[in-house]
Amino acid sequence: STLFPYTTLFRSMFPMVGMVSEWRAAKQHTVEVAKALGVSLDGIELGIMIEVPSAALVANAFAQEVDFFSIGTNDLTQYTLAIDRQHPTLAGKADGLDPAVLHLIALTAKAAHAHGKWVGVCGELAADPAATKILIGLGIDELSVNNNAIPALKDRIRNSSKKECKAVAQKALSLSSAAEVRAL
Repeated sequence: STLFPYTTLFRSMFPMVGMVSEWRAAKQHTVEVAKALGVSLDGIELGIMIEVPSAALVANAFAQEVDFFSIGTNDLTQYTLAIDRQHPTLAGKADGLDPAVLHLIALTAKAAHAHGKWVGVCGELAADPAATKILIGLGIDELSVNNNAIPALKDRIRNSSKKECKAVAQKALSLSSAAEVRAL
């Protein structure tokens, strides 16, 4: 199997979904709109952004119904750590490598894979050099970054083994702060 085993050309995802009932309502609305427009949803993957802790905590329930997850690390970090990332004094403390955020990412990836779904990461953490091995080790299938970050990201991935990534990720989960994870 390849690192990216999915082949769907069209994907649509819903942001800020925190409860399965919200997902079901969004999906039903999508089905109704497609039907009204005479459009088929065949071949279109429908997924959600994991941006709030509640979604990560019930990722197993979501994974039974969605086609994929995309973890929005900027918002997930902000809401998990209760730190406004635009606050002039506190923003610097909002770090996606905080073990609390990493545990939610791990939980989401585990749920996705248990149900044969893929999971990606977007946001600043996806391009953070300190996060690459950890995210791969946690089971992330896709990293969404801007074009300028792609060459360095590819290099980091090519120079890492899956075994090494898993070991680093497990160690990161056992630490107590983002600073400790970054030092790792």
